[in-house]
Amino acid sequence: MRIELPYRNSTLGIELPDDTEVIEPNDRAASASPADLIRQAVERPLDSPRLDQFFDGATHPLVIVNDGTRPTPTAVVLDVVGDGLEACGASFLVATGAHRAPTEDEYRFILGKNYVRFREKTEAHDAQDRTSLVFCGTTRAGTPLWLNRRVLDADKILVIGSVEPHYFAGYTGGRKAFLPGVAGYETIQANHKLALEPQAHSLALDENPVHRDMEDALSHIKADVFSIMTVLDKDQEVVFCTAGDLRTSFHAAVRAANDVFAVPLRRRFDVVISVARSPMDINLYQAQKAIDNGALAVMDGGVLILVASCWDGVGDRAYLDLLGSAATPQEALDKIAAGYKLGYHKAAKIAEAAKRLRLVAYSELDGATLKKAFIEKTDFLQESIDIALASRGPGAKVAVLTDGTLTVPIIA
Repeated sequence: MRIELPYRNSTLGIELPDDTEVIEPNDRAASASPADLIRQAVERPLDSPRLDQFFDGATHPLVIVNDGTRPTPTAVVLDVVGDGLEACGASFLVATGAHRAPTEDEYRFILGKNYVRFREKTEAHDAQDRTSLVFCGTTRAGTPLWLNRRVLDADKILVIGSVEPHYFAGYTGGRKAFLPGVAGYETIQANHKLALEPQAHSLALDENPVHRDMEDALSHIKADVFSIMTVLDKDQEVVFCTAGDLRTSFHAAVRAANDVFAVPLRRRFDVVISVARSPMDINLYQAQKAIDNGALAVMDGGVLILVASCWDGVGDRAYLDLLGSAATPQEALDKIAAGYKLGYHKAAKIAEAAKRLRLVAYSELDGATLKKAFIEKTDFLQESIDIALASRGPGAKVAVLTDGTLTVPIIA
C-alpha cells in the first residue's frame, strides 16, 4: 500500500505492506462550522455569564492566547469575539511559557485577519524577564509561583486555547495558559521537574503531579476568568468548542479530546512510523511528542521512525546537551536524577524511549545532532523502513501514526 505522509508544507510517499495499520485520530464530524461552534459556545457558557456580560465594567481586560507552536485556531475565535474585545479595550498577552517570542509571521498566524487591529495591543510573555514578574507564593508541591504582572493587574481575563493530549501534563489547555504560559522560568522549571514522576503522562489528570501543580497556581489568580477551549480533529479543523468557567470548560473539552485522540490498539508493532505534523514539526523539542506517543505502539526492541522536519532546529538546547553528555540512555537518566534543569524532562522521555527501542529520524537536522539524542538520521525514508522491517524478521508488523504528536495509542 502507498501512504502519503505530511512533511512540512508537502507530503512524502512511501510503500508499506498491505497489512500496515494506519493509526489516526478518530473521525468525529463537527455539528457546525468552526465559527458557529465558537459562537454557540460563547452564547451558552458553562458556569459563567455570557462573554458580552463578562466584560461589563472591566477596566483592565486581558486576553491570553497561545504561541505559534500550537494549532489553536485563535484567529477564528477572534473573528467571532474580536469586536467585543476591541470595544472593551482589551490587550493581549501571548502565553509563550519558556518558548521564544513569536516571529512576526507567527503573530500573523495567531491573530489572522485581526492582525492589524490587535497587533499593537499584543506582547509576548518573557519568562526570563524578572521585572515583568510578581511573586505570588508557593504551591503545595513547593513550586515558587512567579506570574506575569499583567495577569495580576487585570480585572477580567479571557483565555483562548485548545485541548489535546499532552505527554506529561495529561492535556494541553485550561490551566496551562497560566502555568507554564505566563509563569516565570523558575516556576516552569520547578513544575516541569514533576514530569519525571511516573504518574505524569498523556491522558492522566487525577494523580498527575504536574496537573495538580498547575491547578494550584489558579488559586492565585484573583481576576475573573472566561475560557474558550477548542478541540481539533486530525485535519486540524474545529470539531468541538466549549466556553465559560476555566475548569468546567477545560474538563468538557478533555472529554471531547479523548473521543478524538485516544485510539485503542489490539497489539504493539515491530516498526512504527510517527509523524510530527505542522506546527509541531518546528523543532525537535516539540516533535519529541511524536516519539513519546509512537513509543506506546512499539514492542520492546522494535524500531520507531520519527518523521519531522525540525526546520527551526532543536529548540531549547538544555535537554540535548544533557543527552549528548551521556554515553548511554541510562547514563542520561542517572544524570537527570542527580540534578534537574528545565528541559531535562524532555531528555528523560527521549532516554526512556531509547533504552527500549531503536530510534531513527527523517529530518532536516544533521546526523551529529540527532546522535546526541540517541537517534539515527536517515536521508532515505523508504530504505530505512525496509531495513527496519527486515531486521525484525519475517512477519514483522508496521504501523503509522499520521499525527504522532496528538494520537495516543492505548493497548486494549
